[in-house]
Amino acid sequence: MRILLAEDEVVLSDQIRKLLAAEGRIVDVVHDGQEACFRGATEPYDMIILDIGLPLRDGISILKEWRSTGVATPVLILTARDGWSDRVDGLDAGADDYLTKPFHLPELAARVRATLRRSAGLSSPLFERDGVVFDTRHGRATLNGVPVDLTAQEVAVLSYLIHNAGRLISRTELSDHIYEYDGDRDSNTIAVFINRLRKKLGPDLILTTRGRGYMIDAA
Repeated sequence: MRILLAEDEVVLSDQIRKLLAAEGRIVDVVHDGQEACFRGATEPYDMIILDIGLPLRDGISILKEWRSTGVATPVLILTARDGWSDRVDGLDAGADDYLTKPFHLPELAARVRATLRRSAGLSSPLFERDGVVFDTRHGRATLNGVPVDLTAQEVAVLSYLIHNAGRLISRTELSDHIYEYDGDRDSNTIAVFINRLRKKLGPDLILTTRGRGYMIDAA
């Protein structure tokens, strides 16, 4: 799942990026409000972590603009302001959740996981189908109780398909969500990842509609 992190504290943003990357997330980092507003409006993110106190432009005005123009990406706001009115302003502007600084990084990771599950309509962090169990919290899979070794890209593809179960996903959409902003998005490699997942998890988990894309059936 691809996440935009808009945070001007360089040390904190690096800590968050490393934490989420360790869970298999693709994280694009920006440090000012203008770039955050542009990226959030033009790139297909699965979630945005938005600091309210960004330079050049504040997070609340950015969030209001996104929502007014139809950007529905889930947003978790970060704020150093501890007043309840600031949290209310953020939620009223369209935020899905918030954290007040300072916070513990494991709590941020848990809130990210919960927000992604809610946006996908998943009631449990565990996806189970035909002997396959995939833990969306940690990107770990088992087949009939036996751990399966997945690469970071395979985890990214599988996670995106599971979070969008029941919907046909094109190669282009998959590549948009598993590569970083300035990464080499080669949609042709998606077929390679799909074939590897089928070999490791069974041939029937991921369905193909020729010329259109891939899908995991909704439960």
